[in-house]
Amino acid sequence: MLSEQIQALINRELKKYPADQRQSAVMSALRFVQDEKGWIATDDMADIAAYLGMPQMTVYEVATFYHMYNLKPMGRHTLTVCTNLSCQLVGANETMSYIKSKLGIGVGEVTADGKFGLREGECQNVCDEAPLLMVNNKRLCGHLTVEKIDQLLAELDK
Repeated sequence: MLSEQIQALINRELKKYPADQRQSAVMSALRFVQDEKGWIATDDMADIAAYLGMPQMTVYEVATFYHMYNLKPMGRHTLTVCTNLSCQLVGANETMSYIKSKLGIGVGEVTADGKFGLREGECQNVCDEAPLLMVNNKRLCGHLTVEKIDQLLAELDK
């Protein structure tokens, strides 16, 4: 069941769309659930579908199409490293390798303490900041170096 806070956020989002286009709020609804819970379970998708009056499969298709949704717990801080071509050309693979080594996890895994999850992501549309990563789909960290990565991880580890 969607929390009252999520329902209020969805209701505010619904005001942006015509009454017969409730499904237009699906991406926002998914984001609200993820912000509150850290990830989106199948039951959450069913609740969103019921709330918006749309097929469950359609919500699932949206949630699985876009890379920004966590469909399993991914730690308190999900690091999504862009590995598209522009980032690869300036060190994304080395960045990913360093983070994997530093955290002791692979892509799609979470550290034993639950603090960090690591994902591979699609283009963030800021190629001039490459190589880069997003923290929890909200904070962009670009021009990554070993020193910047160490500093970021230390800051997030507090």
